[in-house]
Amino acid sequence: MVDHTADIAVIGGGVGGVAAALAALRAGRSVILTEEYEWLGGQLTSQAVPPDEHTWIEQFGATRSYRQLREGIREHYRRWYPLTDEARRDPYLNPGAGLVSRLCHEPRVAVAVIEALLAPHVAGGRLTILRRTRPVAAESAGDRIAGVTVQGVLDGDLHRISAGYVLDATETGELLPLAGAEYVTGFEAQSDTGEPSAPAVAQPDNVQALSWCFVMDHVDGDHTIDKPADYDRWASFQPEFWGAPMLSLTGPDPRTLETFTRTFTPTVDDDPQALLADQRAAAGDRELWTFRRIASRRMFTDGAYASDIVLANWPMIDYLGGSIIDNPDADRHLEQARSLSLSMFYWLQTEAPRPDGGTGWPGLRLRPDVAGTDDGLAQAPYIRESRRLRTRRTVVEGDLSIAARGDDGPARYPDSVGVGMYRIDLHPTTGGDNYLDIASVPFEIPLGALVPIRIENLLPASKNVGTTHITNGAFRLHPVEWNIGESAGLLAAFCLDRGVKPAAVHADAELLADFQRGLERQGVELHWPDVRGY
Repeated sequence: MVDHTADIAVIGGGVGGVAAALAALRAGRSVILTEEYEWLGGQLTSQAVPPDEHTWIEQFGATRSYRQLREGIREHYRRWYPLTDEARRDPYLNPGAGLVSRLCHEPRVAVAVIEALLAPHVAGGRLTILRRTRPVAAESAGDRIAGVTVQGVLDGDLHRISAGYVLDATETGELLPLAGAEYVTGFEAQSDTGEPSAPAVAQPDNVQALSWCFVMDHVDGDHTIDKPADYDRWASFQPEFWGAPMLSLTGPDPRTLETFTRTFTPTVDDDPQALLADQRAAAGDRELWTFRRIASRRMFTDGAYASDIVLANWPMIDYLGGSIIDNPDADRHLEQARSLSLSMFYWLQTEAPRPDGGTGWPGLRLRPDVAGTDDGLAQAPYIRESRRLRTRRTVVEGDLSIAARGDDGPARYPDSVGVGMYRIDLHPTTGGDNYLDIASVPFEIPLGALVPIRIENLLPASKNVGTTHITNGAFRLHPVEWNIGESAGLLAAFCLDRGVKPAAVHADAELLADFQRGLERQGVELHWPDVRGY
């Protein structure tokens, strides 16, 4: 057992964890940051998913440090990559020209930028990073966490961490059960939340599907992988609400639920500068090749890229077989999710319809070098739903839904610690529910959703804040998770500086106002201008 001590421990190095660590470090505090996977950055890197963002992201609606991350990614391309002159001059450079985001990029670039942001703090001795570790135990003393133990996933070594504040930034809220914190999983009952879309009875095992994403390109030759062992089972699998086998291009439209067929054209030769991602206008998923494209070869000089590079994070690889939260069969479900994704890739290579009337794209090639793995699948599964801490305030459907609210103006809270915007976007679930995609308003993030009902020195810093199964669908995206982590890191530092508890900051108007002023000085936007939801 190796002992470590710091002012603040951030358990989990995903998007929220990195933001929390940077915020606490900027506030002058020492930090220990842990991460299970090789890359820091979570959904942005090890899960390989480019940012899902709102319409106004280039103008407002994000923290200053999140903008520094985004601009750092663009500058990394401008400095080191052979961009075309037109692409290099574009202030809103979108290297992938994907239609899911105005900044689609390769995960390794985000890794490089995150490491650069953290490097001065590591060199200065204020930041210790325990890589390839995951939490396995927590000690409590009354209503405080006295220590957290993490274990190396490769060597089994144990590390005991002591800190004044502990932030859970893991992808599934792994610290919550270890610390005995009160938390919720799955779908709450309507009687508990008052949400019109909630079921009559709580469904704790009914969570959004996870996806094991993969990265591919399309080049000359036959790169067909071995047929996955479970391929025939997956090829015949068809949820009753899907309208077709999942291994196909046909499925429900997330917003209308009507069955439709997407296209998939690896030979597309489009003008990337002519494409503009705008989730308000359309989801952008009609053509899957350009939907989550993370490198458009025409953004680079001739010959630099043999092909576009595309991330598959599509409905067809949503794993519906079971939850991995508080489930003894979690490892089996993760393996099955990998099997589904490999089967989808094999189907694309061998059976997907082509415009010329043929079937299969054998030139599709997995890109393990881009994903940072041996097989081209992402290092980690893309997790959409976590355990959720029971907090002083829970954000419910009536706070965000345009239909439930009766208006489309921003949702405001007097204890705002940030802003976010995304439709309530729930993927099909392990309980057999179809998409639930609800027009939402721009929202503020209430401090009450970060303050636990009991434990004094534990803060959520990821998707484990005080939302419901429904409203998590709007809070789970990259810029919101970053804002949550950043505000949690600054809250922990503020409490240490003032010698107060988070509950006191939430309850005391003067303390709250001081904390909010500090957030604004750090570049955290607390309010929206007069914009409308969608």
